[in-house]
Amino acid sequence: MTTATLPLKSPRVRGRYLSGLLTWRGLTGLALVGVVALAGLLAPLLTDTDPNAQSALALAGPSAEHPFGTDDLGRDLYSRVLHGIGTDLTLILTAVPIGALLGCSAALLAATSRWADLAVQRAFDLLLAFPGLILGLAVTAVLGPGRWPVVIVIALAEIPGFGRQLRAGILVQREREYALAARIGGASRARVLLRHVVPNAVDPLIVQTAVALSIGVFIEGAMSFLGLGVRPPDPTLGSILSQSVAYLTTDPAFAAAPLTATTALVLGFTLIAEALNRGIRR
Repeated sequence: MTTATLPLKSPRVRGRYLSGLLTWRGLTGLALVGVVALAGLLAPLLTDTDPNAQSALALAGPSAEHPFGTDDLGRDLYSRVLHGIGTDLTLILTAVPIGALLGCSAALLAATSRWADLAVQRAFDLLLAFPGLILGLAVTAVLGPGRWPVVIVIALAEIPGFGRQLRAGILVQREREYALAARIGGASRARVLLRHVVPNAVDPLIVQTAVALSIGVFIEGAMSFLGLGVRPPDPTLGSILSQSVAYLTTDPAFAAAPLTATTALVLGFTLIAEALNRGIRR
């Protein structure tokens, strides 16, 4: 009975993920995220303009030299948006795995005893009591604005999501027949948990990862918009949007590119998460 307890390695389960991604939601999400991420990754190849170089062409409209125009300091918006995408993705792809690791570790700790489970749940409740921006204010009040405070805030915000998903899966799977059979067969509690229960409980974490990435984009953008994120003059999508607010009526094109990129990332990750979720539930 224990040989069939690793569905993540079975073609049937892999097929469910693939079938979800091959729907219009999955393909649209992958296309949106792929285009934006590729633009940020290839920023040094797509433009040779220094994103922080100022000029006298303040708030210039789109042109051959400046495809997205310039900002209020004459800096090329095309270069700043591309490099800002790269900065955002670097922070998010650093923070989300940290949050996932800490959340899953807490869920495993909760599975060891009733008291540990109670302590972990109260810790999750404490983190959930602070919205992302309030958490950002608290962290930056201690550490100041910068890259690592953004990483810390995103990671802390993601811990309860991953932890609760894995904990719920463990609670369901450890009562299944194969887990009971393994315990009756003499397997230790730790072996049953790590060898049999956890591999069957991680399906929701795939969906949670896509959700976490969309939340990470929002938190980073919001912190940078409020001046709590990456220090200027380094560009991020949120900081460019923040600078554009004063010129929305006179130069709405200033905000168009960073807003489009941010929306594409959030929408793309959300569609991927929905597609994966629908695929798992089939």
